[in-house]
Amino acid sequence: MSTSLADARYFLNRMIGLFRRSLASLRTRGWQATWQRIRVHTRALPPLQREPLYLPAATPFAPFAVPYSVEPRVSIVIPVYNHVPHTLACLRALAAHPPQVACEILVVDDGSSDETVQWMPRIEGLRYEVRAHNGGFIEACNDGVARSRGDFVVLLNNDTVPQPGWLDALLETFQRVPDAGLVGSQLLYPDGRLQESGGVVFSDGSAWSYGRFESPEDPRYSALRDVDYCSGAAVMLPRALWDALDGLDTRYRPAYYEDTDLAFAVRAAGKRVLVQPASRVVHDEGTSNGTDTSTGIKAYQVRNRSVFAAKWAPVLAGHLAPGSVPGPALLHRNQRQVLILDERVPQPDRDSGSLRQYNLIRMLLAEGLHVVFVPTLREHVGAATEALQELGVEVWYAPFLEGVGAWLREHGPRFAVVMMVRHHVASECLPLLHRYAPQARRVFDTVDLHYLRERRGAELAGDAALLRNAERTRTRELAVMADSDVTVLVSDAERVQLQVDAPDVQVALISNLHEVAGGGARWEQRRDLVFVGGFRHPPNVDAMHWFIGEVFAHIRAQLPDVQFHCIGADVPPALHALAATQPGVQIHGFVPVVTPYMDEVRIAVAPLRFGAGVKGKVNLSMAHGQPVVATTCAVEGMHLRDGEDVLVADDAEAFAAAVVRLYRDEALWQQLSCAGLRNVADHFSLEAARETVRQVFTQAPRFQG
Repeated sequence: MSTSLADARYFLNRMIGLFRRSLASLRTRGWQATWQRIRVHTRALPPLQREPLYLPAATPFAPFAVPYSVEPRVSIVIPVYNHVPHTLACLRALAAHPPQVACEILVVDDGSSDETVQWMPRIEGLRYEVRAHNGGFIEACNDGVARSRGDFVVLLNNDTVPQPGWLDALLETFQRVPDAGLVGSQLLYPDGRLQESGGVVFSDGSAWSYGRFESPEDPRYSALRDVDYCSGAAVMLPRALWDALDGLDTRYRPAYYEDTDLAFAVRAAGKRVLVQPASRVVHDEGTSNGTDTSTGIKAYQVRNRSVFAAKWAPVLAGHLAPGSVPGPALLHRNQRQVLILDERVPQPDRDSGSLRQYNLIRMLLAEGLHVVFVPTLREHVGAATEALQELGVEVWYAPFLEGVGAWLREHGPRFAVVMMVRHHVASECLPLLHRYAPQARRVFDTVDLHYLRERRGAELAGDAALLRNAERTRTRELAVMADSDVTVLVSDAERVQLQVDAPDVQVALISNLHEVAGGGARWEQRRDLVFVGGFRHPPNVDAMHWFIGEVFAHIRAQLPDVQFHCIGADVPPALHALAATQPGVQIHGFVPVVTPYMDEVRIAVAPLRFGAGVKGKVNLSMAHGQPVVATTCAVEGMHLRDGEDVLVADDAEAFAAAVVRLYRDEALWQQLSCAGLRNVADHFSLEAARETVRQVFTQAPRFQG
């Protein structure tokens, strides 16, 4: 494949940008941190490492126990007709990795003549239900669900081996997607290849198992997605919906097309049909009836296709024509598609910028948009990548993402909007977007004004070289804004700054996005101080050196028992060394769940001496009803008033005095706690940003300059 001028410019801009950022990092972070960052950008990516499939050993039968609850939330219905070795493997998998949710397991025997009759009653916790006579798969399923007691019902073939976490992933989808009606698992062959990640139904009623024989890690098949149907080998739906639909349609007896029909009925009832690839189930396809459609029960697959096509003819008229090759562009053709370009996927447990981006993505999905995320570093970062996929984001990574240019050449035409995050990513990608996605609205998300933050840091350090570097950043950042259709800012203070620096730039304000968590513990139940912030961010490093080195001793002189909790990833050695000299300082580093520190610590501090944008650490604390003592810089653009919503101080003694005063004054603490909750709800909640998000991503823009 030939390389275009746009591809060459992308590579050149990327190398120049990395060189410039490395020089700036040397001055602000030192050589060790800079070398680590260079290695991240230049190293070869390791191959994807997914958990190996669990396949129970085929050992002789011995009694064992399966999960059981007298008040099940979920009922797992397994219809069987002989093939007891497969049934045992399925049940052994459920026993070896029991779901977290309370459940019951019903094996519905449709007239078996093998050891099923002898062995099933000896399995503790299993509800073994024997039907009066053989009626086929559909009748066995309907009968089994009628005997179940859970709020949700799962149809599970006996020739499956559910993988750890499969059931909980299905149930969590219903909790996250309020209009979900039916959710199916990703089906795998025993050798690990993909059997199906949802199905596509063509206009003539024929079907396509999406992703068949390909890698289950392929981004096309790895995200939650609306589908035409899911194989009945492993599907979940609410019992109330099942009853409203009268279960599986018996016109398809004994089997085949009943699961496709069920999916269409769910959709006709106004609910969504989804595949959740986080729920993995190995399926030994064809165990019961083989794969030859010319003889035996399998022949009903051909007959029932005609029955199905006649029943759903008006709906099928809008489906893809036979012979189409399904892919992301076609499958999401009826949705507005949005591409996000950033170095890495957001990790909302690590930094406030990631939390903002994660919540923005949630808002876009709630608006019905299809979101695609391409990290320019091409990394699959484990849980953070999978969290986006479980929401329904199509995330690309190596080896399936060979290069951004080549990927955009193939996929660029499908996007209505492309959002570039941070100016160096935008500088690299803009030539590619002009070439491969000229139709897309180009949105530049600054995260914060980098040149403003760098300028303030240089002025604080008195470093002329850093000041010159900030001016070069300003030139590049403003150039990106001029080449973008919309520039997204996070604070009104930055909008005012741009009215001076770039008055012709079209801007929109989407600030930090938080859910109001509530008040947490009361004043008398709380103690100590906390700071939360990642230490790849130079303003946080400076803030902690100043607070621990110059402020905290003044606080301890008046509050000798108070402890200070410093939370955040990538703590530099120098900060560890400083903390070791100061009694009462606890450096925790990265903490996966910070909620206890928000809900149980009395005061948060934000001692930032330079920076830009809006400080997520302040929002996070206020969303939990935790009052904040901050510097002027830390509360810039946040609609906060000193003494009413927050306490503000900029020198060491005044900052310490404000902390001590708030720590001792219950009435003032309560006032600031309530005011902070109101501030987040009014200015930094998802609802507060919703209209602007719609303007930027779904409507003709009406922005303020």
